[in-house]
Amino acid sequence: MIVFEVRSKLGNVIKLDEDRWKHALEHPEMKGQLLRVKEALTDPDEIRESAHTPSMRMFYKLHPHSPVSEKYMLVVVEVSDREGFYSNSFLY
Repeated sequence: MIVFEVRSKLGNVIKLDEDRWKHALEHPEMKGQLLRVKEALTDPDEIRESAHTPSMRMFYKLHPHSPVSEKYMLVVVEVSDREGFYSNSFLY
């Protein structure tokens, strides 16, 4: 089941499925962060390509008031052609 589908700042359609989101929620700080994950994809402060896996993109968005102080939301996405699939997200 798809939790959400958004168009990223790069123009890719990014999909987050229920299994990947359940995995993210194993980290207690990710509870209640779904909107911030979407925001990191649609309005990131920075986007980087992985040095190790060229098909991976890392979307960063600074949040001054996260559940664990000022942190970046990092959302990792695997892209192919014009589509992308959520891989993981972190607050750091």
